[in-house]
Amino acid sequence: MSKIRVLLVGESWVSTSTHVKGWDFFSSTEYSVGTGYLVQALAADEFEFGHMPSHIAAASFPTQLEDLKPYDVILLSDIGANTFLLHPDTSAGKIVPNRLKLLQTWTENGGGLGMCGGYLSFSGINASAKYYRSPIEAILPVNLYTFDDRVETPEGVVATLIDANHPIVSGITGEWPPLLGYNELMLKPEAHLIVSAGNDPLLAVQTVGQGRTLIWASDIGPHWCPPPFLAWSGYAQLWQQAIRWLAKRI
Repeated sequence: MSKIRVLLVGESWVSTSTHVKGWDFFSSTEYSVGTGYLVQALAADEFEFGHMPSHIAAASFPTQLEDLKPYDVILLSDIGANTFLLHPDTSAGKIVPNRLKLLQTWTENGGGLGMCGGYLSFSGINASAKYYRSPIEAILPVNLYTFDDRVETPEGVVATLIDANHPIVSGITGEWPPLLGYNELMLKPEAHLIVSAGNDPLLAVQTVGQGRTLIWASDIGPHWCPPPFLAWSGYAQLWQQAIRWLAKRI
């Protein structure tokens, strides 16, 4: 059987700091990615993992459906809708395809689309991720708020398993380690809830046309997904089975 081709889009950022030392100051810039733990989880031979950082996606994420067809699964994580909507050619005043609509069509034609939580996922910090009322919201298992949807839980929140028989969580036993936050979402009536965080959906899925969609409302790494969760054997199993489900291999 062929490998499951996975593309993670997002999970990169540039941080600029100003350092003040008495009368003097200077600035420094750092580039970071948050993909390491998911890369390790999908290191098995059955997966072919690719990463498109946020600053690359702005210009390089496909504008033609044909260029999405090689992928079985596409994950969006911590990357706002504007990166897809504002192609450099759009900023120059040219007409280009709407890449959110393109992802919707690709999914309805049989693709597996997942969105992972973060400050620039779903609605996000200050609602700036801005996927609400978009073609992506239309196919996700959840409806999105139009305001800042972050739920910070520094005291920790422990997930509740709703459907222990679902293939994505099959074989994962015991209490899940606590998470430090997630995006607050509204489950659609036609969606299937697998795991909740308090009264909110944490892991939910839906069939859309010939394709499948999934939401994981927390992060795939720190800070919302802290070291004990990442070191837990269920983390890798969860993501391996989630990718298989999205790719219709289970």
